[in-house]
Amino acid sequence: MRGSLPSLRFLRTFHIAARRGSFKATADELCLTASAVSHQIKVLEEQLGLSLFERGPRSLTLTEAGTHYLHDIDALFSRLETVTEQLRGRFSRTIVRLQVPSFFASELLVAQLARFSTLHSDVDLRIATDITPHDVHSPEADVSVVVGTGPWPGLQATRLFAQTYAVACSPQRLKQAPIASARELSDQPLIAHDHRPDLWDRWAALQSLEPLRPKQLIRFDTMSAVVHAAERGVGIALVSAPLAAARFAAGALVRLFDGELDVGESYYVLTRPEDGARAAVRSLVAWMARQFGDVAAAPSAREPSARAAPGH
Repeated sequence: MRGSLPSLRFLRTFHIAARRGSFKATADELCLTASAVSHQIKVLEEQLGLSLFERGPRSLTLTEAGTHYLHDIDALFSRLETVTEQLRGRFSRTIVRLQVPSFFASELLVAQLARFSTLHSDVDLRIATDITPHDVHSPEADVSVVVGTGPWPGLQATRLFAQTYAVACSPQRLKQAPIASARELSDQPLIAHDHRPDLWDRWAALQSLEPLRPKQLIRFDTMSAVVHAAERGVGIALVSAPLAAARFAAGALVRLFDGELDVGESYYVLTRPEDGARAAVRSLVAWMARQFGDVAAAPSAREPSARAAPGH
């Protein structure tokens, strides 16, 4: 059975070629010729008895079989890299791989990270920021910060704080175009998170309103961009209330209405049990729980804005 498995080297070549969509780019990365890459892929296809690519004069696309194979191979290589890093960390330097949403990293983690470094100078951190919010533990990480409701079978989950959203804009925009009621939002450009397109409808329902039909809808793929656009006066946004607390306190953003949209989700720290057994991982998870646990309950994150529109 071992002899029937494809060459690991050829699998690696397929993995890179499938992700890059080019034999030439793959050859450059592997320091090979394009013909050598093509030959390896051809041998792999012969071993599998399947076509993995559809080759055109100027195009290279995955077949249906190739697409399925890439999905599985990608997860396997990610896990192999993780296991290798864990092995190195366990028997040489201590390395913890942490994956966090980008806005969480910029607004909370980075500001407090020096404290962890002082307490645990023997732990090396490798931090990756994910632009797409999700509730899945990364196969490439020892520790992941996710937003969701759970449960996560087979994983250790530590709750940090609730995710809620507040309607906000720049103080300059509010001064130029005061908003007296929630219904007036339909006359404004609204900013939305591309991965949470339902938030405005859910907020409108909370206000007993019909779905808003704004004169313009502007979408961004990160909460960081949503908040930055709101600060620059681009429009009205639903922003993460706990993560934007410092911006509210500094006056860079103002709340238009009291109250927040609670979607029932929270920020959690996830680890696999075998990773959670490592002392360095336990230290990081415990530190994050102490540092960020229930941060949304802090007065700076929850108090109603004194700069809200008249009547709000």
